[in-house]
Amino acid sequence: MKIKKILVAIGVLGLVSSLFASEAEKIFDAKCSMCHIKTFPKDSSKLVAPPIMGVMRHVKMTYPKKEYAVKFIVDYVQNPTKEKAICKPQKIARFGLMPSQKGNISEQELEEVAKWLFDNFPPANFRGFGMQNHRGMQK
Repeated sequence: MKIKKILVAIGVLGLVSSLFASEAEKIFDAKCSMCHIKTFPKDSSKLVAPPIMGVMRHVKMTYPKKEYAVKFIVDYVQNPTKEKAICKPQKIARFGLMPSQKGNISEQELEEVAKWLFDNFPPANFRGFGMQNHRGMQK
């Protein structure tokens, strides 16, 4: 009986949290998560793009102020180039350059997602590989 109540409570909490998920997270889930996962991968061989926690680690290392990080994300997602890329070159070699998302996500949606990403990723306990981004900037 006690276990049944606990399971019901967990189910209700899950439902409530999904109802209150931010609009930006819903946009991310609908338009970005098919490539960028939000969790640490159990099997990295199945990844099609870097997990968002690693992407955001590099974004914040290069653009520690939210305003500049958001501008970078909006620009890069719409007009990606190797020159603008802030990930390590081996990530581009493995996954390729991100395809432009112009036409797939509006600039307004992208700004909201970028703000949400900056506020939520990487998680506080995340430890990336290495201490520098590809430009040699210390974290």
